[in-house]
Amino acid sequence: MRNILITVMMLIVVALMFNAIIATDNTGTRDRIETHGNTANTTLGNLQP
Repeated sequence: MRNILITVMMLIVVALMFNAIIATDNTGTRDRIETHGNTANTTLGNLQP
């Protein structure tokens, strides 16, 4: 029973850390990757053949 409780608590901690690090709206990793991707796509689109 104790092992199950510890496992559930660790899963909750991982979920909270994911939300704090990855999924934050303006400063999260997902937003930074999306911003750099959009910049790269714009730069590539502006290249002249």
